[in-house]
Amino acid sequence: MSWLILDFATELPGTYYPLYVQALGGTGATIGLIGAVEATSRGIVQIPGGYLADKYGRRWLIASMTFVAAFSRVFYIFAPTWGWILVGALLVGVTNIYGPALMAIVADSVPKEKRGMAYSIINLISSVSTTPAPLLAGVLYARMGLIPSMRLGYGVALIGLVAAAVMRLRLKETVVKPEKFNVGDLAATVPSSMRESIGVWRIVPRSAFIFFICNFVASFAIGLFQPVLILYVVNDLGVDPVALSYLMTAMFVTMIIVAIPSGKLIDKIGRKKPLIIAGVASIVWVPLLVWGDFLRLMLAMTLTGLLIVLFTSAGNTLFADLIPKEHRGKANGSLGFFSMIAMSAGQITGGWLYDNVNHQLPFWGEAIMMVPAILLIVFLIEEPEKAED
Repeated sequence: MSWLILDFATELPGTYYPLYVQALGGTGATIGLIGAVEATSRGIVQIPGGYLADKYGRRWLIASMTFVAAFSRVFYIFAPTWGWILVGALLVGVTNIYGPALMAIVADSVPKEKRGMAYSIINLISSVSTTPAPLLAGVLYARMGLIPSMRLGYGVALIGLVAAAVMRLRLKETVVKPEKFNVGDLAATVPSSMRESIGVWRIVPRSAFIFFICNFVASFAIGLFQPVLILYVVNDLGVDPVALSYLMTAMFVTMIIVAIPSGKLIDKIGRKKPLIIAGVASIVWVPLLVWGDFLRLMLAMTLTGLLIVLFTSAGNTLFADLIPKEHRGKANGSLGFFSMIAMSAGQITGGWLYDNVNHQLPFWGEAIMMVPAILLIVFLIEEPEKAED
């Protein structure tokens, strides 16, 4: 239930976020910089987050950081310039220290033979809650204008995050006999958590490390276009901002439609083939977007919805299958750290390319970068004969 509230609340202002930053004086490079700051701060806290989740438990970290994430929206609500958004993004990134704990508590709580369906249901819940958000954002934009509607949207996000945090206080702890947290131990955990989380790749199966590399490459590729996608669609292709909300809705509707079938598919045929399909879709959608009219853009967003569900569901399931329970927090933390660093580099690069070289180059760059990631999955990843509990 907390996922329903949180996803709707955060997606509402997300629809026009790049246009909001632009209206506050930002550029494509600025949006890339803000995204990079958030991704870097999020990445830095992933490894200590995973260590804390394994040692002190999952629930307290998830609930407390969701409260702090709510406070961070204050900077977005009252921002007079894009610099305030930068500060808010930094804080949002830090609060994602609970990310490894959240992923671990899901993996801990689901029977291994049902993991594909479980992650697909999570995607379904997320999509159901986020589907109305772009449409409502479009209505608010049409009636109030960009900046007032965005400030209202971030106000809704703040309230939603507080509600989600309260609900997460009731999560069931999955760590057996977690240690009692001591604030004085926090600084001391950083060096040891870094060592253990980086060293975890020496003790997990080889396929887990290959997936880690694939995820690193894919994160950089996604980062290339992420900060400039909306700018390109609205400013370069001339799509009306209200029509943009229809395109975003198409993506979420697709995610709803394919969530349950993809979960059944992943549990039936394995994790590897859906990952390959997602990789191919991430290349096919690029020409549809770059040379897009409204119909081609609708098809591109439909493909995006499909690849998001397949990649996240199959990827999370494969990762849980490969990683022993006692190492999941550290492995998720390490995966998250390096993924965010890669995405940070991608966002800075993509924003700079958009402003200084060519508006289409970030999208073609994504397609090129996905090729080696797909080849690694095809030739080097092997699914385990017996999934970890």
